[in-house]
Amino acid sequence: VQLVESGGGLVQAGGSLRLSCAASGDTFSINAMAWYRQAPGKQRELVAAVTSLGSTDYADSVKGRFTISRANAKNTMYLQMNSLKPEDTAVYYCNAYDSKIGYEYWGQGTQVTVSS
Repeated sequence: VQLVESGGGLVQAGGSLRLSCAASGDTFSINAMAWYRQAPGKQRELVAAVTSLGSTDYADSVKGRFTISRANAKNTMYLQMNSLKPEDTAVYYCNAYDSKIGYEYWGQGTQVTVSS
């Protein structure tokens, strides 16, 4: 399974960005997908997750501002980020969990920079 993120960039505080993650390869057993982020000098943290049935979960820091969604037919996941803050600056990674083999896949990451 290959994951490719896109949509990162530079935005002013209060602005919006939409990240996309396209999955290809043997995606049949992919169950949960998620977005993580890692800021310089910090550990990677979970931002939002979505299951194949559409159940979602969010980090407290992004609730009400970010929306995760998934288009199963397109093997694509999205993260709509609104009201962005400088503290949202990080590299954002796409993650997919294959429940059949118990393995996690990662994308290469996309940089999001929010200026104050």
